[in-house]
Amino acid sequence: MADAEFPWYFDRTANAYRFADGYSLKRLELDGDELFGLVAMRSLGASLGGTIGAYIGGITDKLVGSSRGAKERVSKRSPLAFRLSGIELGEQGERVFELLSAAERSSRSAAFTYSDKESRATQRTVDPYGFVVSGGRVYCVAFDHARKDMRTFAVDSVEDAQVLARTFIKPSDFDVEAYAASTISGVLSSGVASEVKVRFEPRVAKAALAAKIVADRTVEQRDDGVEITYRVANADELVRWVLGWGVQAEIVAPESARERARELATGIAAKYA
Repeated sequence: MADAEFPWYFDRTANAYRFADGYSLKRLELDGDELFGLVAMRSLGASLGGTIGAYIGGITDKLVGSSRGAKERVSKRSPLAFRLSGIELGEQGERVFELLSAAERSSRSAAFTYSDKESRATQRTVDPYGFVVSGGRVYCVAFDHARKDMRTFAVDSVEDAQVLARTFIKPSDFDVEAYAASTISGVLSSGVASEVKVRFEPRVAKAALAAKIVADRTVEQRDDGVEITYRVANADELVRWVLGWGVQAEIVAPESARERARELATGIAAKYA
């Protein structure tokens, strides 16, 4: 069994052979495409780092160990490179994430102190529904008891977190992917969706089409480039994203979004006057 690379060991207390936790006698049979996906998942975990990266690394190593011949076919040096923002939660953030993720899995409420962008601290009691990883940070999407509405909390801004005894029932129709799909970052939401039309010049049209920043969009091909109408939950976030394309992109409508772009561009120009 050991020669066949089954991860088993002799339990002297029980006087019996046992498989390592999570393993069984059955070996996985992975084809080439599945192995490539496994390599991609390992590379993704390595690029994220932190607790989440360790979770991904652990499961990929377990899958490699459970698959016949995978160790020889899966190279430690991946042919894939992901350019993602690594997650740096710090020691406190890692502990908070573990507590909140445990609360989500066990459907138990949590209490903590939260500091907003202005460093104002408030006491929160929430029901954790899920997590969004964006821009190198981890956010907890939760139902806030005091505000009786959904809120998003940066995990690294949470202190004194504790899992409570009270339990909750997550709405059956809640989908964290759908919740995050209407904003670029996945965490900013005004609660009211709006449409913003952007015209991209030909030299960046392909890149703009590939950048599927929100799920709900419509595309119109033009001789002078491409126009994309985004349906977003936070128009200001989209305006800031469009400015990153420089003069190769222009907000066409609505006028309120154009006005916001002018305001930001004027402020930027003043910085470099």
